Amino acid sequence: MLPKVHWRHWPGDTDRPALALHCMMASAAYWGPLAGRMNGRVDLRGFDMPGHGRSAAWQPGDTDFHTAVTRIAAGAIDRPIDLIGHSIGATVALRIAVAAPEAVRSLTLIEPVLFAAAGGWARDIDPATDEEAAARAFLGVWGASRYDDLPPAAQAAVRLQIWLVKETAPTLNDDAARILRPDGLESIDAPVMLISGQDSPPLIHRIAENLAARLPDVGIATVEGAGHMAPITHPDQVAGLIAVNLDRA
Repeated sequence: MLPKVHWRHWPGDTDRPALALHCMMASAAYWGPLAGRMNGRVDLRGFDMPGHGRSAAWQPGDTDFHTAVTRIAAGAIDRPIDLIGHSIGATVALRIAVAAPEAVRSLTLIEPVLFAAAGGWARDIDPATDEEAAARAFLGVWGASRYDDLPPAAQAAVRLQIWLVKETAPTLNDDAARILRPDGLESIDAPVMLISGQDSPPLIHRIAENLAARLPDVGIATVEGAGHMAPITHPDQVAGLIAVNLDRA
């Protein structure tokens, strides 16, 4: 059984449903400012992934975390949809698009952390055994704030979530879900936009370039002065790029 998750909704054009998938150690709440900047062009929904935000804690079971999130997202799609994802959320969106290209009207991928697309995980940021050290290292590369700048409650939440990073390694590092299978990316005929932060790790840019080389209809954009958390730190630019891709569909 899939865990119960908390859904969020930003009303807009009911003829243009959209689904947004957030990054690790956040919640769907950060899509709100971007939805506001899109002025109701899409009817946007998002959910807090298990163990995040207001959703139930993640309990390992018959399926892995990435697969569970993918099934929750796919279960909410009943007609062609504008699919938007950030970080791990972008890898879930891409996994859905490869499995069911007919379900996707447009696909916006912000910093997809599909490390397998660039030869594997950045080993120097592989989470350590110690939860606090792992959280500090993770946020030092991928966070909007450093671990030591967070209040104690937020630090505790990150320590609880950090093990999920390791759990997703088979999918993100080794492509256990076969997102990169032959003819998979090539089957996506919806317009795709790959968005990267200018100051993100070089690995992110290699991922974007390698994915783009296999996608039939793709644009690549870089947000000047941004890092991995561009949707939070640069919402105007990211919302504008999402709108560009909506126009392309």
